[in-house]
Amino acid sequence: MYALVDCNNFFVSCERAFQPELEGRPVVVLSNNDGCVVARSNESKAMGIKMGTPFFKVKYLVDQGRLVVRSSNYTLYGDLSARVMSLLSEVAPKLEVYSIDEAFMNMDGVRDEDLPGICRDLIKRIRRWTGIPVSIGIASTKTLSKVANHFAKKYKGYRGVCVIDTDEKMRKALSLTPIDDVWGVGWRGAPKLEAAGIKTALDFVQRPVSWVRDRMGVIGVRTWSELQGIRMVEEEKIEKRKSICTSRSFANNISDLDELVLRVSDFAGKCAEKLRKEGTAAGTVGIFLYTNRFREDLDQYYPTATVNLDVPANSASEIISAALKALRYVYKPGYEYKKAGVVVTDIVDSDSIQQVLFGLDGQARERDDKISEVMDKVNTSGENLLRLGTQRPGHYADGIRREFRSGLYTTSWADLIEVR
Repeated sequence: MYALVDCNNFFVSCERAFQPELEGRPVVVLSNNDGCVVARSNESKAMGIKMGTPFFKVKYLVDQGRLVVRSSNYTLYGDLSARVMSLLSEVAPKLEVYSIDEAFMNMDGVRDEDLPGICRDLIKRIRRWTGIPVSIGIASTKTLSKVANHFAKKYKGYRGVCVIDTDEKMRKALSLTPIDDVWGVGWRGAPKLEAAGIKTALDFVQRPVSWVRDRMGVIGVRTWSELQGIRMVEEEKIEKRKSICTSRSFANNISDLDELVLRVSDFAGKCAEKLRKEGTAAGTVGIFLYTNRFREDLDQYYPTATVNLDVPANSASEIISAALKALRYVYKPGYEYKKAGVVVTDIVDSDSIQQVLFGLDGQARERDDKISEVMDKVNTSGENLLRLGTQRPGHYADGIRREFRSGLYTTSWADLIEVR
């Protein structure tokens, strides 16, 4: 059996874990630069606030005291996610982390009759040790466990755990599941199915497999089979990316080259960190700059440039150096830049890199790799505690507007909660 663990309204729950006064109040969390709504409490959903709503459209509710808003605090969310996943790993024979707030526990080998009790104990432990409420859906396939989780979250009578373990339960659950709520269909695929008279998951599985294959191909057949308890989705294999991009829009336009050097260095350093985390290295480093296309009163300029490395690299010093070389090539004074980014491509496995006769010698490369390794270990909090001289200092100076951001309660000594 699979048990899908989903953190309820995760970003909002992270905020409430350290601000209990937010319990029961309408709360939303905003995207980078406080742009739009990316997470909602049940109370804010009941007010009709939709995902993706621009903040300026609901700001009047904040001004009236009817809505609480928080800026995104990904350092906090990532740390709490790691704590939740650590607790899951203690229980699950095999754990597959699906996203920052979801994980599949493969419970094969555990007696079916023991699963509800194990999962309810786990829910209590996670809430007690992290403050995060979770719901768990149990079924024979991943897709069915998603369906079960929906009911566990929606109906209080399940006490956080819904089990689909009989044909009768499966049929009833599918009949109550709208087709656009099915994992693998979603809002993109639903309109075509609804036009064919399919309103629920049960309608879908009652169609012949040939009908599904003709209209949805192999992926559709996989979903159709999973909804009937036939395992088709095993552990997802993580494919290494062909490119990595880190970019940001600036809160205010930037025209100064020294300031752009700081921002681009940060982006390049983050790309290098992601490469090391995935065990890869990049052969090409590119940058791009955008002026504000909505400011018709300003001159427009959208340059790009790339630098090819002699040897694929993932150290902060090499990636940043290449990015700054590209930046200085395309930078022109007199323009006001609204966005910048770094893209690394030509990615290969780091353990398959062939050295060249010229370029960094072995000792220098080994030194850079060790420095990067130490930086990664120290910077686990999300702050640039160790950084190159061209990078901006610390989490608070990344240039992103966070007017309503809460503290880094679990990763910063300065933000430890004070009990009075």
